[in-house]
Amino acid sequence: MQLDHIAVSGESLEEAAETIESALGVAMQPGGRHEVFGTHNRLLGLDAGLYIEAIAIDPSAPRPKRARWFDLDHFVGLPRLTNWICRSEDLIAALSHLPQAGNPVNLVRGNLAWTMAVPQDGGLPFNNLHPALIQWQSPHPSVVLTQCSCALRQLIVIHPEALALQRMLTPVFDDPRVSFENGAPGLVAEIDTPHGLRYLH
Repeated sequence: MQLDHIAVSGESLEEAAETIESALGVAMQPGGRHEVFGTHNRLLGLDAGLYIEAIAIDPSAPRPKRARWFDLDHFVGLPRLTNWICRSEDLIAALSHLPQAGNPVNLVRGNLAWTMAVPQDGGLPFNNLHPALIQWQSPHPSVVLTQCSCALRQLIVIHPEALALQRMLTPVFDDPRVSFENGAPGLVAEIDTPHGLRYLH
């Protein structure tokens, strides 16, 4: 598996996007709507084929028939970095190692098509700090995003059982940009920007 993108959730998309823009000093780009989950997003391209996603419940969309991904049904409070997403060229094989990541759901948004593993209740293990798993069926979104001279330096996954999560992932994931620390649950992204090193958390 490879690191694909990171997600900042908010009670509204405007708040989530503003949090990213304020932290990094660069403008978000348009995203779209996810009809299956009743959410919408905006994106920000990073170097090395990564991107940041701002995501929230779409108030204009009907309530979905299933729990929303990223545990958004239970999201409250200020916008924050909530999820990291890893891609696989064979999602079914990845799920044979990490079945707790959920069940495959096929999704389409404009010219993008992908399959995402989503738990039945929408929430991932380890207080949602287990990576979400994705397999792209279309070209990756990063190829159409305008680059903003931002690059992920380090993603720190913090959890009381962070080392157990790391051991669980080691057979299928190894990226020096992702580190694990014991502590209160959370994510911290160190990002190089045109304005210097900035942080998302």
